[in-house]
Amino acid sequence: MKELVQQVQSLAELIGPNAYLQALVIAAGFIAFGKVADWLLSRMIGRFAKRSQTDIDDRLIDLVHRPIFLSFVLLGLGLATLRIKLPEAAEFLTLGVLKTIAVLVWYNMLRHLSALVVQVTKRRRTSKIVQTGMLALMQNVAKVVLFAVAIYFIFLAWNINVTAWVASAGIVGLALSFAAKDTLSNLFAGVSIVMDAPYKTGDFIILDTGERGVVTHIGLRSTRLMTRDDVEITIPNGVIGNGKIINEAGGPSEKHRIRVSVGVAYGSDIDHVIATLEQVAADNVEVCKDPAPRVRFRTFGESGLDFQLLCWIERPIDRGRVNHELNCAVYRAFADNDIVIPFPQRDLHVRTMPT
Repeated sequence: MKELVQQVQSLAELIGPNAYLQALVIAAGFIAFGKVADWLLSRMIGRFAKRSQTDIDDRLIDLVHRPIFLSFVLLGLGLATLRIKLPEAAEFLTLGVLKTIAVLVWYNMLRHLSALVVQVTKRRRTSKIVQTGMLALMQNVAKVVLFAVAIYFIFLAWNINVTAWVASAGIVGLALSFAAKDTLSNLFAGVSIVMDAPYKTGDFIILDTGERGVVTHIGLRSTRLMTRDDVEITIPNGVIGNGKIINEAGGPSEKHRIRVSVGVAYGSDIDHVIATLEQVAADNVEVCKDPAPRVRFRTFGESGLDFQLLCWIERPIDRGRVNHELNCAVYRAFADNDIVIPFPQRDLHVRTMPT
């Protein structure tokens, strides 16, 4: 920066001995440079951006070209101020104001840029951040970080010693970390859930603590589940992060397999039983055709032959209702086809004791 100031002052001295005239030429020159840079960015590069299929690059140019022009203007005014050689207090105040304006201009640009990034990310439905519902949270974190950085540079612009502020913030942060130990545990667990993505919004999950439902929201502190009773459960992320999670919507497909177990009497025609169960699955519109339903003869039970109908449904949340429909259909089909469902049987032998 010092070399730039010296070079500009050396060039300004060629104009003449009048410092105010030199300052005016410096300011006008940097405004002209800013106009040229703005024209190159908005016109030349803008032409190529308009040929693209998206409007992202056009909006990016709209965000950047004005701060670049203002940066040239502010830099020229700052160099002109140094050339005039105002009194120390006036020079410090003028340069401080110019630096503060520059920080605010770029802070405002970066804030709008983060909003643009969020909008672009929302369009990517397959993005892990979008699927987990943490995009809004990360946007708020970015706003806080940008604000803190802006404050830091404003302090530097006014020669305020930030070391004491940073040390104080560290002490306060240490005290808060002990006071909010559980909150921080949930926070780090929430970040871990976002990065690892064991589930996403809309998934049907079961926790080792017994909670079961659809994920409706993943926040920084907690995850919310909607149960089949339409009751919302809020679970701290620290509990989820240290437990076992069964994601019934995970895997290569969100389809869920259900099992209908039924027993038939000994002596039944097993081929007829298998055909009847397969027909029950085929008649239900909720049962997927691919993978195809199948019937398995599992065991020789104490009272009958144990069969199991295996079929797939589109969503795990429909398991209870489809199980009910299949059980009813199996009972009716067995009754119509004279297939007996046995009762538990026990043989009792009465021995007469001699008198």
